[in-house]
Amino acid sequence: MTDTLVKNADVILTMDDARRELTRSDILIQNGAIAQIGPDLICTGQVVDAQGCVVTPGLVNTHHHLYQTLTRAVPGGQDALLFGWLQRLYPIWAHFTPDHMFTSAQVGLAELALSGCTLSSDHLYLYPNGARLEDTIHAAREIGLRFHPTRGAMSIGVSTGGLPPDDLVENESAILQDCARVIDAFHDPAEGSMCRVGIAPCSPFSVSRDLMREAALLARDKGVMLHTHLAENEEDIAYSLEKFGCRPGQYAQDLGWVGADVWHAHCVKLDPAEIALFAATKTGVAHCPCSNCRLGSGIAPVRAMRDAGVPVGLGVDGSASNDAGNLVAEARQAMLLQRVAQGADAMSAREALEIATRGGADILGRPDCGRLAVGKRADLAIWDTSGLASAGSWDPAALLLAGPTVVRDLFVEGRGVVRDGQLTTLDMGALIARQNQMAKELGTL
Repeated sequence: MTDTLVKNADVILTMDDARRELTRSDILIQNGAIAQIGPDLICTGQVVDAQGCVVTPGLVNTHHHLYQTLTRAVPGGQDALLFGWLQRLYPIWAHFTPDHMFTSAQVGLAELALSGCTLSSDHLYLYPNGARLEDTIHAAREIGLRFHPTRGAMSIGVSTGGLPPDDLVENESAILQDCARVIDAFHDPAEGSMCRVGIAPCSPFSVSRDLMREAALLARDKGVMLHTHLAENEEDIAYSLEKFGCRPGQYAQDLGWVGADVWHAHCVKLDPAEIALFAATKTGVAHCPCSNCRLGSGIAPVRAMRDAGVPVGLGVDGSASNDAGNLVAEARQAMLLQRVAQGADAMSAREALEIATRGGADILGRPDCGRLAVGKRADLAIWDTSGLASAGSWDPAALLLAGPTVVRDLFVEGRGVVRDGQLTTLDMGALIARQNQMAKELGTL
């Protein structure tokens, strides 16, 4: 691989252990990793001029449903709470094929890349018409993003007390077998890995306690991480109390779903005892502020979580409940919601950016990502602060206050994925046309 020098950046927000902010400095990339950081570096390979730019680690997305990019702004689901929204969309998703999964994943990942994301998880929990997890893995490989897909599942249909329709649920033994299959086929635990696989039964209202327990045992046997939805809104809490006789935190603890190898999406309704449990066990939380707003779920207690020591990362959630997958915009929303709830000093722009980079990487078990330091992976975003969005800004490093929401250049493992605001790895026009045609056909079913 050719060496690359990112030269003369106005500011580098390293998010390293000392949280250094370097001015007029360079980053030398060699063999997919950061070899040097500092002024006046020399390189015989490619030189990327970063004058007028702020450089950050690549952003990290800890929760997504990529397939949902095909069902944005669906009539009848635009103004519903979580359960009603799901019931509107389940019948549409039941028509998806492997090609729908592949194309929608490419669209979602392209959108993330343009917003500065270099590493994304995904939670795929339904597999109609022969769809498989590798449909998304192949999509990520073509886009060029670092990927952490999770093999989700639903096993309790409406006829047995769950929320999803019966034709979208799977046999629990088959679920566990396929989890083992995709881990063996695609999970790479090595440092610098481009693909790691997790296990992710969908939610307390769509899987059995037995599946949750068995999934945790399998994940720990295989050495992979666990993910699910938890405590998303008041309906979620009521379901847990009615069906299990306990709150979601107790449910998770009883089934082995706490620990540094577990992260839960949303957690909007965690109470102080649950926050203390997650802090003590280092259980992670994927905070999805835009989706929580769109579905009226509430404002997650991120300030209380962070102060208690709960690991928190950022997620865009699915594009059917967010309508977008812009991760830097998500970071701004996270900052604003904590200020709405707790006051203007509740969260700074830099803290929100830290959650979106280092925070997310740590939750996904990737200390090799999410910060710019010698020896870490060369995943970095270059933001042009010489344009309209930053004009008049006294602090270009405060990107979430006054800065662009589309990245100029993006490097993943030292490879250019975005150049001058354009994806380099595929034809965006053809991809958008294919996605729109699919959505049109689904709308006629």
